[in-house]
Amino acid sequence: MPQRREEVILVDNGGQMIGTADKSTVHTANTPLHLAFSTHVYHPDGRLLVTRRALEKLTWPGVWTNSFCGHPGPGEATEDAVVRRAERELGLRLRDIAVALPDFRYRAVDASGIVENEICPVFTAVAEADPVPAADEVMDWIWADPGQLAESVRLTPWAFSPWLVLQLPLLYPENA
Repeated sequence: MPQRREEVILVDNGGQMIGTADKSTVHTANTPLHLAFSTHVYHPDGRLLVTRRALEKLTWPGVWTNSFCGHPGPGEATEDAVVRRAERELGLRLRDIAVALPDFRYRAVDASGIVENEICPVFTAVAEADPVPAADEVMDWIWADPGQLAESVRLTPWAFSPWLVLQLPLLYPENA
């Protein structure tokens, strides 16, 4: 069965849709601004799921990051995309999905020269099980204390994804 073509939503600087593009071609040295999302998944005991990106990932391979990220497709509600990607990347069912940083956006350049350029609301959610990650997405994971993670990111930002480095001080200002 052929794999479904995945499209991302291209947006203008104000966040209004201006078109779509094939996800497999959009991330280049000149990545256009597009919609994405980032999700921080918590265990009921308050620990945060942190994942290490698979080595096969196009950008930031092998880097530790938040629980998971993704792109809503055309006509797809972002919360539905969060549910879809949680199941695809981590084999998780989520509850209590909420927007924590609705206006987060960033631009970052990977060591390979590939650019991420996203309007990227940040969500939080709860999962009551350990992840069963897809090997092409996640190579390692851990449930971490959020304050300790924030301190680790502050001390060694180069070991983490740039979006996590930017998000944690906003989510945990007391540890910034």
